[in-house]
This record gives sequence, structure tokens and C-alpha cells, in this order.
Amino acid sequence: IWWLDPELTYGNAKPFVFTQGHSVCNRSFFPCFDTPAVKCTYSATVKAPAGIQVLMSATQSTYLEDEGVYQFYMEYPVPAYLVALVAGDLIHADIGPRSRVWAEPCLLPTAISKLSGMVERWLSAAESLYGPYIWGRYDIVFLPPSFPIVAMENPCLTFIISSILESDEFLIIDVIHEVAHSWFGNAVTNATWEEMWLSEGLATYAQRRITTETYGAAFTCLETAFRLDALHRQMKLLGEDNPVSKLQVKLEPGVNPSNLMNLFTYEKGYCFVYYLSQLCGDPRHFDSFLRAYIEKYKFTSVVAQDLLDSFLNFFPELKEQCVESKAGLEFERWLNATGPPLAEPDLSQGSSLTRPVETLFKLWTTEPLDSAAAASSADLTKWRTFQTVLFLDRLLDGSPLPHEVIKKLSECYSSQLDSMNAEIRIRWLQIVVRNDYYPDLYKVRRFLENQMSRMYTIPLYEDLCTGTLKSFALEIFYQTQNQLHPNLRKTIQQILSQGLNPLPAIDTTAGTTDTPAMVLEDKVSEATNGAISLRDVNVSA
Repeated sequence: IWWLDPELTYGNAKPFVFTQGHSVCNRSFFPCFDTPAVKCTYSATVKAPAGIQVLMSATQSTYLEDEGVYQFYMEYPVPAYLVALVAGDLIHADIGPRSRVWAEPCLLPTAISKLSGMVERWLSAAESLYGPYIWGRYDIVFLPPSFPIVAMENPCLTFIISSILESDEFLIIDVIHEVAHSWFGNAVTNATWEEMWLSEGLATYAQRRITTETYGAAFTCLETAFRLDALHRQMKLLGEDNPVSKLQVKLEPGVNPSNLMNLFTYEKGYCFVYYLSQLCGDPRHFDSFLRAYIEKYKFTSVVAQDLLDSFLNFFPELKEQCVESKAGLEFERWLNATGPPLAEPDLSQGSSLTRPVETLFKLWTTEPLDSAAAASSADLTKWRTFQTVLFLDRLLDGSPLPHEVIKKLSECYSSQLDSMNAEIRIRWLQIVVRNDYYPDLYKVRRFLENQMSRMYTIPLYEDLCTGTLKSFALEIFYQTQNQLHPNLRKTIQQILSQGLNPLPAIDTTAGTTDTPAMVLEDKVSEATNGAISLRDVNVSA
């Protein structure tokens, strides 16, 4: 349960509270069987002060104004982690026949402009693929920057961090991913956290089928290329024999399942589901199977064998061919082998969007540098966001770059990137930091002074503290810490204290006005040990 003072909201007017149950946190919210194997209906009564709007992941709600009491009822069985509550200065607007958006008053116009009419389009596309949407309403609530992840698929009420509103393409993908969870994850759920790919891999596959139907194959291939790049980056950092790269991960006692959420869960899971779809010969045949799978198992929890047995029974000709035992691509090997996916999708339909990225990257990284040719070969202002972040991610992977290259990159693109969304800007600023490019450091400071979310602060602090700029990072943190949620503050303190022989505690009683009251902890949690950047490991949705 996250309690926010008014200062941590956009409106700065009223307190705010939200819950985040995934994966095993709702045991601290209410007594429950906190496992995805158990599903039940629920009802709730919530009393709140006047002027505070309360919402829950429920199919029915009433409000008794005289008593200030909200009553909620979820009529379908759900696992404990999908029970969610949010309360604060929230107002709404309808954006479709079964959807409305909730946000703080200052954010509502932006949310309406980005999503009006869109959600119904995505829901309809999903229904045409996977059958009726069973939850009644599909509403969205935008949360303050303290929300610790990008989005959460709470049934009837998707939670999304407000920070993503400025990045249109990421917003589209994140919402469609949560829409897909209405079928894969919410209706049919993984019975154990050791097989989280059954929700995330299938939802990612469904998300890409929906985007292909609504935005075309080229856009879907571009987004997939961007994510698979990130998967291979993560694999390089963790090592191909790391057990967390298995689809069936072994959970040791006392380990929080959320610690095992990584890009393998999503992207390796997606690759396996995509492989199954290719065995059918036509993705529409696989859509038919998934419709039958949902109908058979909705409101229950399943294990991988349920999915695979259903698949082989639905396609008896594939069962006869023993596709589950095909050499090198055995289903058992997909589930239990470490390392990269055994097969990856053909992304050639996205070449019109990915080829310019590859060309530009090659021009900037081929010696000797022909900066004039590189600068004139592409206009980033006309590129899609996913093209630009794919290009910048590849430059990040190649950093540190020769000084001449980073200098020319800055001259060509820095001012253009200033006006682009935060997903683009943070990547350029990470390039600046990893290359110790001092002329653009003031932009790093300006960015961190205006960001309060984990996803736009942690990666930069990680990079600043890995190199020679830790004192610069400390200075910015001293100035901005009071606008950060205590949980985020603690994480950044741990990053800042890495490698230090414990930092002395700052005396908060000396009466000086120029020293912020902050203590850097001298013990670094296991989660922040090692050289793995959170940018490369954290999952966004």
C-alpha cells in the first residue's frame, strides 16, 4: 500500500493512495491465499473523506455520499494479486462505449486526447481474435510518478504511470499489452509464479497480434526488434547459463517472485508462443486455438502442460508429427534450457522501418567517421519513436564511443532530441553520461530535476555512479530528494553508496541551511549489487 503526500502528486492538492499486488504483495493489504493458483470473487467497503475518489478492480460499485462509503464487488473469480485500490483527486471522462479514463484534473485533458476512441478499437481487435471481453468495463487510471512500474493489468481498471503519457508509441504498446492480459493472465492465469511466461509470453504474443491488426506488420516488427535487442542485451549481462533465463524458473524459498520478472519471461515466452503459431502454418489457425483455450480455462489457473496438451489435441496432425519432440526444438527444451530463444520470429516485414536504423548506426560507427554523410542520411524528427530508441540503444551498447563521434552526434542531434519524449531523451542522456560528454551534462541535471519516476531516474543514477560522475549525481540527489517517494529515495541512496567505504552520515542537527538532511546507507541491498544496469533488467509492463 503506497501512501503519497500531496506533494508527490501532480496537483499537489490532496493525498493519494494506491496498492500494487503483483506478485505477492497483497498479503499485506488483506488476509488471503496469496498465490495465483487460488481464485475467488471479492467485495469491499471503503470509507473516504469528501473529495477523495475511490476506485477498485471490480465489476460493480456504488457510492453512499451521505456516509462517504464506497462499495465494490468483483463478480468473477480472480487471484489475490489482481485486487487493487486507488484513491485520490481523480476525475473521469468517457473515451468509448465501455471505457473511461481517470486522472488528476491537470492530466485529464492530455489523457483524453491520447486515448479517446483508441481503447475501443483495441478491444474490438482483441475480441475478433480471442473472443468476447468478459470483464464488462475497461477503464484506465493514471497514477503519479511514484507508481513503481509502468502499468498493471488490474481487471476492469488498468493502472498506468502518468509519466508515459508523453511517449505516444510506448503508451499505445503498454495499454494494448494490458488489454491482452484481459484474456491471458486475468481470465486464464499461471498457477505458479515459476511459469509466469504463461501470462506474459502469451499476452506479449496477443499484444503483437492486436498491433498487427490495428497498425500493420511493419510497426509490430519494429517494436519486436527493439524488445529482442533488449533481450539479447540482458542475456549478455546475465550470461547464457543463468537459470533465470529458463521459462520454467525454480523459485527458491524466501525469494520474491517479482525478482524473477525479466525480459525472458516476456520475450523468450513470446518466441515460444510465436514458434507454436508457426507450427500451425497460419496465425489465424493459432488464433482459433487460443480462443478455444480461453473458453476452456477461463477463470481458472493452469500450468504449461495444460497449454501444450490443449495445443496438441487441437491440432492432431501436429501431434501425429511429434512436433513436441522435434530435434533441437523440443517443447521440454524450450521450457527448461537456459540461454536465448531456440528460434526467433522473422521480422523482415519491418525492414522498411528497421533498415534506416541499421544504416544510420553503421554510418556513425564505421571508421573513419564521415559525419557529413551520417548527419545527412536521416532526419530523426521524421522517425517513429521506436526507430529512434532502437538507434540510441545501439549507440549505448557501443559506448564509450570515440570522442569525435560523441561530439559530432551532439552537434547533429542534441538540440533535436531536446524536444522529443522522455523515452528518447533518457537514452541520449545515458549516452552523454557513459561517454563523459561534459558539454551536455547540464541537460542531465535538468532532466533529473524534473523527473520523479523510477524509470526515468534509476538508469541515469546507475550510469552516473558507474563512471566518474558520482559527485555530480550526489549533488543532484541532494537538491531533488524531497520530491522523490521514500522508496525511490532509498533505492538511489543504495546506488550512490555502492563502492564507498561507508559514506559518513550527514549531520542533520547542526543547523546549517546548505546541507540537505539525508543519510546514505552503507549497506547495499543484494538487488543493487553487481554491474547489471536496471535499465537492462527492469521490465516495463
